Amino acid sequence: MKKVTLEMLAMKAGVGIATVDRVLNERGGVKPETVRKVLNAARKAGLQRLLPEEASQPWKIEVFLSSQESFFFRQLAKEFAAVADTLGYKKITLYRTLVPESSPEKLAKKIIESSTQRDGIVVFGHDYPVIHEALAHCKIKGIPVITLATDIPDAERLCHVGIDQQQAGATAGLLMSKTTPGEGDVILVSGRMDFRAHTQRVAGFRDVLQQRSPQLHLRSVLAGQDEKQRIRSLLNNTLRTAKNVVGIYNTGTGNSDIADILKQHQLAGECTYITHELYSVTKQLLLDDVLDFTLDQNAQQHAALALNIMLRHLEQGFVPDVYQDGKVALKITTAETLG
Repeated sequence: MKKVTLEMLAMKAGVGIATVDRVLNERGGVKPETVRKVLNAARKAGLQRLLPEEASQPWKIEVFLSSQESFFFRQLAKEFAAVADTLGYKKITLYRTLVPESSPEKLAKKIIESSTQRDGIVVFGHDYPVIHEALAHCKIKGIPVITLATDIPDAERLCHVGIDQQQAGATAGLLMSKTTPGEGDVILVSGRMDFRAHTQRVAGFRDVLQQRSPQLHLRSVLAGQDEKQRIRSLLNNTLRTAKNVVGIYNTGTGNSDIADILKQHQLAGECTYITHELYSVTKQLLLDDVLDFTLDQNAQQHAALALNIMLRHLEQGFVPDVYQDGKVALKITTAETLG
């Protein structure tokens, strides 16, 4: 009798070889109707082995996040767990893995490993060749990937979930323009300039400020690199020489340090201050009239959208628009809206 192979069963069931392997080895994450097709094909072909039950298994989803100790990533990890709990253990098994942003090779390796064990991957990563290669590997293996918070353009991903980062910077520029009277200098403190989200925020802010407020002079960008001491040193040195600072925009972390330096130079509450993320520090700065606006990315919506789109794709074959279906709304907060 001719040997029954995975390739043979895949052809009979009209599915991929990887799907047949998942069904026969009970690795989960396959639609019930597809499980039935594969098992029926195996029975008809006379496969000589104990076949699994047709009960569906929970989808195995792995989320890769930055291990950076910032509010946004801590909150993201919590929100993914909360959404998974709401869906229930019979629907989804969630794995959360934290990887340093400065280790793209490590992240790429973990993504490739995950593609052999999971049904879907959600990843926060940056635009490095090794990450592109890892996502291309997932595409070949048939494992969908959703990028999160910062996009990886032209990579093999199902879609992107997050705010429009350039639009966020442009919004900050518009707020600065509308609320800062008179002429003066504006200081921009950036996170890591080798990260796409920060370069997009900077570009959006600069473009709007130049178009709408030529009387506001944007000084050289202070590349704080999300390092507290570096931010303090750069800002302190700049304020020693600047004569008329009327605004400051921070694209990354270090808000408490920036507030301290502004107080030392008697600028707290005297210049327009705009930053990102609403958390305990920025809430207090808003209430203390040191900070004027926060632009929040809404971690909960990131988690809910990413898992919802992934499940719709796995269960129904839904193919999302790369950007529109995963677009997260930016939330602007002031002291008055804190309630």
